[in-house]
Amino acid sequence: MAKASFFLIPLFLLFILALFSTRAATIEGLVGGRTMVKDVKTNKELQDLGKYCVEEYNRKQQHTARITKLLTFPQVVEAEKQVVSGIKYYLKISATTYSGALKLFDAVVVVKPWVDTKELLNFAPSPSTKIKQFW
Repeated sequence: MAKASFFLIPLFLLFILALFSTRAATIEGLVGGRTMVKDVKTNKELQDLGKYCVEEYNRKQQHTARITKLLTFPQVVEAEKQVVSGIKYYLKISATTYSGALKLFDAVVVVKPWVDTKELLNFAPSPSTKIKQFW
């Protein structure tokens, strides 16, 4: 009888662990997976982060290519976040080009609040051309 309970206790603990981890994954999405951010247009933190991305892109363009024709930032229209060693944001940003055209750009930025840093990893024109769906 002692041998049976010796094997049942670890199995029971394993079952409880699996139950809680499955429940957490269904509530918040998969650990490490991307989740959509709601109310992007009214989220000041995300809008500030989008503005940072455009400013950082402009700064890098001026520094490397001596380009003076820059983008201006109207708003972030869509966002996802992912927990990594910090929070990685995938932003869809509408920006106005120097010619006045409104275009979509995809940006990836990592924020580490505990050291008060953010780093723009990628900023490029979006393959999505459906700007009207965001307005």
